Amino acid sequence: MLILPDLAPILPWYEKNRRDLPWRHTKDPYRIWVSEIMLQQTRVEAVIPYYERFLNALPTVAALAAAPEAQILKLWEGLGYYSRVRNMQKAARTVMEVHNGVFPTTFEGIRALCGIGEYTAGAIASFAFDLPYPAVDGNVLRVAARLLAFEEDVLAPTSKKQLTAAVAAAQPEDHAADFNQAMIELGATVCLPNGVPKCEGCPLRAVCRAHAEGKEIALPIRRKPAPRKKERRTVWILRCGDRIALRRRPESGLLAGLFEPFCCEGHQTPSEIAATLTQWGTSPLRIAPLGEAKHIFTHLEWHMVGFEVIIPEDGMDFVPSELFFAPREEIDVQYALPSAYRAYRPFM
Repeated sequence: MLILPDLAPILPWYEKNRRDLPWRHTKDPYRIWVSEIMLQQTRVEAVIPYYERFLNALPTVAALAAAPEAQILKLWEGLGYYSRVRNMQKAARTVMEVHNGVFPTTFEGIRALCGIGEYTAGAIASFAFDLPYPAVDGNVLRVAARLLAFEEDVLAPTSKKQLTAAVAAAQPEDHAADFNQAMIELGATVCLPNGVPKCEGCPLRAVCRAHAEGKEIALPIRRKPAPRKKERRTVWILRCGDRIALRRRPESGLLAGLFEPFCCEGHQTPSEIAATLTQWGTSPLRIAPLGEAKHIFTHLEWHMVGFEVIIPEDGMDFVPSELFFAPREEIDVQYALPSAYRAYRPFM
């Protein structure tokens, strides 16, 4: 069994150095839950405005449960991974229907909700209720691996299980919330990834084996991910008067149920776009390049070229039935578009 050294110095360090973040001013499990889901694979600075906007619109679990799907997707727009907010709504409805509107107060009850895994359940249980459960995210895995000079792949299931058990065993009898927050904060601000950690400011430097052995940059060890699949796409900002063509993506798969501009596989030329319009039964008034853009998903890259394609008023009658034309002023308020198309939003 892995045994971490004495971590007591981390609590006074956290009290002095913690960042002032909005979700640290509440014990409301709903608000903590919202923050934790948003923070998955998104920087803290980017999350804050989304967090505030979401809670202004949906301040309670009851409000989330009752919200139209279009509203929650629009509020989530730009954060990606839209299945997460859909799962949040499923969980909110479970809270309303099974728990009489009261958020579960036990780790097991929290963990049973849709879309909540071990880390998120531990975070909510400790941050909201001060229950002694670990909250081991990537930051904490990195801290623990360096403290122990752990030289196995930290993302392997057995490694994560071992390191999580070590963090759980090192928790103090009380102050679970502060301890877990402190470990996360240390990884986020001092024991940094992808570069030189700030060991000179670390409260645990004296007990860190990686630092003592000069391995702090080499650790933790992570397996190299498989190369991402690359796809070429052509994005049409298809315009008719003051309306832009959109279509809804399928209800399953990548970006399920979201709206997007018309896209084609491959990189098209203006003449190929004109030929497609001719096949539809209309013709372009203008085809103008909008530049290249790239969007990276977890296992996929989109390499895009964009064009503004303007068609005559009667052209709307000839486009494929999957497309509909939305007034420009409605797009920003009614339709959730993936951040993959961020480079082309100014033209919509």
